[in-house]
Amino acid sequence: MRVLVVGGGGREHALTWKIRQSPLVEEIWCAPGNGGTASIAQNIDIKPTDIKSLLDFTLREHIDLTIVGPEAPLVEGIVDKFEEKSLKIFGPKKDTALLEGSKVFAKEIMRKFNIPTANFEVFNSASVAKDYLRKKDIPIVIKADGLAGGKGVIVAESKKEAEKAVDLIMVEKKFGISGEKVVIEDYLKGEEASILAFIDGDSVVPLVSSQDHKAVFDNDRGPNTGGMGAYAPAPVVTDIVFEKIMKKIFYPLVNGLKKEGLLYKGILYAGLMIKDNHPYVLEFNVRFGDPEIQAILPKLRTDLVEIILATVDSKLKNVCLEWDERFCLCVVLASGGYPLSYTKGKEILGLEKINNKEDIFVFHAGTRRISEKGREYFVTNGGRVLNIVGLGLNIKEAQEKVYRAIKDVYFDNMHYRRDIGSKALNFLS
Repeated sequence: MRVLVVGGGGREHALTWKIRQSPLVEEIWCAPGNGGTASIAQNIDIKPTDIKSLLDFTLREHIDLTIVGPEAPLVEGIVDKFEEKSLKIFGPKKDTALLEGSKVFAKEIMRKFNIPTANFEVFNSASVAKDYLRKKDIPIVIKADGLAGGKGVIVAESKKEAEKAVDLIMVEKKFGISGEKVVIEDYLKGEEASILAFIDGDSVVPLVSSQDHKAVFDNDRGPNTGGMGAYAPAPVVTDIVFEKIMKKIFYPLVNGLKKEGLLYKGILYAGLMIKDNHPYVLEFNVRFGDPEIQAILPKLRTDLVEIILATVDSKLKNVCLEWDERFCLCVVLASGGYPLSYTKGKEILGLEKINNKEDIFVFHAGTRRISEKGREYFVTNGGRVLNIVGLGLNIKEAQEKVYRAIKDVYFDNMHYRRDIGSKALNFLS
């Protein structure tokens, strides 16, 4: 098979790495890819949102399967346009991609299908939203309706901060048209976790649980990012909680959508808050989580391409996933200043020291490979630069392996959280 992976972050490097292991696959292209994917696939200079160029490339190169990483092309309807040309592509169509593309749509769907989530109201007027805030308890959560690169959710700790968030989104248009509406919802306190599942319109095949770390600094301090690390499985998702997640969230959603004439196909990510052993949905994403999938794929023993093909062909009922029973932990190495301003082009040193370490994996995100004067090296090319991932018999061993490996890597102003995995240890203690 000839496979195209759309995207260029750590998620796409991890996906490409796993796809490369499939005996079904002969060639892989990444659009646009990064320094890491360049070593195991062919990078092509096409942006993920340039759907026309991606479609032209797929037809010209006779690509057998396209796998979409980021959310933007899915929300813009890449699956619909590929399927119009009878091309095989993995991901939901535009109508169901709204589960991530519009928080208003997602919350209203949850309300309609009785899926547990925080109480909320929707506003298209900043002044009306601020009037509502004055009557609410603090903390409270303000969300831009549309896509905002993982940064459109603000947890306000004061009324003043809440009103400022509304102005930032709706008046200053920090996130453009994504801020035409806002969702204001009650703050839920508990432990966060994520569940991803393959869905073919009928069947639901879940992956192991995971936990992301959004805040940029240790102890969940500082602004939210795209994710600073993750581990799998998440101990907070006990067998009882997992059963509730499937029974109260995934099955009602899939069945409810089907009754509405909407077939969801692809991967669905449920960002959850676990409170008193009950799961509540914080958000739905319509693609593989980043960096959650970097902590999940090293545990997956089943051929990923076979699972994806079964999803596309509506044959998931025949699929049973096999897992490595060890824990997996991922730490993101970021550019100094991220998620705000940062510089690119910093040389990355020390990768050769950890590339062959047992049970340690390096997934590139914001990197670029440079070949000059007989020398090949990598430089930083984004906010999140590298994912250092490790497997261990328990979360402590995985944590120690990863942080020991990180000591061998360096680039100017490198920043990372030093507490990834500590929540799991605290939960288990």
